Amino acid sequence: MGFPQRMITTRRSRRDGATMLVVALLAAGLAGCGSLRGYSSVVVTPVAAPVSAAPAAPAAPPPGSSLATIIGRQLQSGHYAEGEQALRQYLQEHPGDRAARGMLRQLTADPEQWLGSRSRVHVVQPGESWSTLAGRYLGDANLFLILARYNHSTNPSLLRSGQTLRIPLSARGGSPTTGAVAADAPSVDPAPLAQSAVARANRLQDESVSLLDQGRTQQALARMDEALAADPRLQPTGAEAASLRSRLLDSYHEQAVVLYRDQQLDKAIALWNRVLAIAPDYEPAVAYRARALELKQRLKQY
Repeated sequence: MGFPQRMITTRRSRRDGATMLVVALLAAGLAGCGSLRGYSSVVVTPVAAPVSAAPAAPAAPPPGSSLATIIGRQLQSGHYAEGEQALRQYLQEHPGDRAARGMLRQLTADPEQWLGSRSRVHVVQPGESWSTLAGRYLGDANLFLILARYNHSTNPSLLRSGQTLRIPLSARGGSPTTGAVAADAPSVDPAPLAQSAVARANRLQDESVSLLDQGRTQQALARMDEALAADPRLQPTGAEAASLRSRLLDSYHEQAVVLYRDQQLDKAIALWNRVLAIAPDYEPAVAYRARALELKQRLKQY
């Protein structure tokens, strides 16, 4: 009987010890809860939310882009926002370029205030472009952009034969019967812009001939490109200038043919428009441009 009694005593001692341990742990827990009384918030480690990528901004034009490049690649293609950005960047580098300032004004001015609200109808004929119409009716082919915007065009490289346009009565030539000038025509005369563009074009043409005499043919062609962008109606001052002009027109046409074959029709048409603004009688451009416009119209039907 001695051994069982000792075993029972030992078990009771262990049980009592365990009970005391539980009581001690409960007391410690209650004390802990008492120290946190009044604080019910739970601290949560924040998880970083995935950051969505912002839409990519239009690529800025590379520094040093010429005015001719901005006009040909952006303004004539109807990329007005990018064109404005490019012009402002160009003017930071060339603050005295009045032709660029004039182009920026065409892009940002109210066409109705500039050209007047009264207008007459013109039906587009084969071979015509915004530049040729601006030269005929506004006295300056460089005013193609304000004329296109006057007609709510979002792509000055496109002009369909048979399309009906508005020609402002305040334009050169006025009304076909009375020659009247609109009473609400703007007070700002665009003639200084035209004069500055002509002067700049002549200077650039002289520089192109000088570069050709130095054997720098590519630079000469690039300078002639700028000259014709400033004034598409610029007339050659000699045989060398005429040769450069002819080579440049051929280059435009060849580039446009490649674009046409790749079915990049808008770009091809824009180049042919430029060719015809410089030389309205350039027959290959007239024929190919008509084909491109016809093909584009067919593609729209499918």
